[in-house]
Amino acid sequence: MTIRVWGYLDEYAAEREEILDAVDTVFGSGRLVLADSVRSFEEEFAARHGVRHCVAVDNGTNAVKLGLEALGVGPGDEVITVSNTAAPTVVAIAGAGATPVFVDVREDYLMDVSKVEAALTPRTRCLLPVHLYGQCVDMAPLEELAARHGLAVLEDCAQAHGARHHGRAAGTMGTAAAFSFYPTKVLGAYGDGGAVLTSDEETDRRLRRLRYYGMEERYYVTDLPAHNSRLDEVQAEILRRKLRRLDTYVTARREIARRYAEGLGDTDLVLPETAPGNDHVHYVYVVRHPRRDAIIEALRERDIELNISYPWPVHTMTGFAHLGYREGSLPVTERLAREIFSLPMYPSLTPDAQDRVVEALRDVLKTLT
Repeated sequence: MTIRVWGYLDEYAAEREEILDAVDTVFGSGRLVLADSVRSFEEEFAARHGVRHCVAVDNGTNAVKLGLEALGVGPGDEVITVSNTAAPTVVAIAGAGATPVFVDVREDYLMDVSKVEAALTPRTRCLLPVHLYGQCVDMAPLEELAARHGLAVLEDCAQAHGARHHGRAAGTMGTAAAFSFYPTKVLGAYGDGGAVLTSDEETDRRLRRLRYYGMEERYYVTDLPAHNSRLDEVQAEILRRKLRRLDTYVTARREIARRYAEGLGDTDLVLPETAPGNDHVHYVYVVRHPRRDAIIEALRERDIELNISYPWPVHTMTGFAHLGYREGSLPVTERLAREIFSLPMYPSLTPDAQDRVVEALRDVLKTLT
């Protein structure tokens, strides 16, 4: 039987009754768009994070894009972020009409905040740290830099539901924060979804107009640009039920990470480290090895799927060639991209399946020495 790098069927089997009840609740409500389930989820997700507002949208990419637009970012502006991220982060910056500016990352894959100030220009409008793989960027110096230069900070929290940094929750340390609820996420829907958190009243009002055609009242547009970016009621109700289990999902992921570290700690794989002050939620379990491709192929032959998150840094993609980055411009990012790969990681991964992954990896690694 193949071990998938991610799967939801066992989780669905365990939660099926509640998921179907969520669907029935919405279908029996008489309202299918921007109704009680979306409002309730927004209130509960905001309360979970201790912020004033949550604006639920249709996906994580639009959460970033609308977040930027609500903060006043647009054509002619620059947004500083990283190239070691899922491409949608940068697609959203471009979608807002702004120019992405990349800084390199540290050995733990997170934004090297020490390089941000040198990347500032008069056009810089926003800093966009990506809390990658389940843990947070070092935010205190970034917040200080932003305050000193009058910049907005939009956190990309798509991979960090439940993560904390020096006791502060991911999504509470910037001007606003974008989340994705794509099914693979730590808090995943049964379809697509996203949200933006903020405690700023005007940002909240702008976001609500942006996701709903630029309207505050039906049929009357007050703002452009505008979008149709509403979270579906069914997904919102499912997310409400799953939000109550978020801590359980995180605990399961941490236990899987602990078992991987225990089983692979004496190999020549470079295992993930938790940065100081971070509470890691292990959205993905990323390891490194110079023979990455050979390892992936060998485990595929043993019916074990691995993944690469992400094989191409964004600045090397042809879609972003116009930005003018050359090979070697982000040396740490580029080197890590040649070696990283992800092991199976999801709460319903059984200990037996995990043991099989560990044993297969150990066997293959012996043949490569």
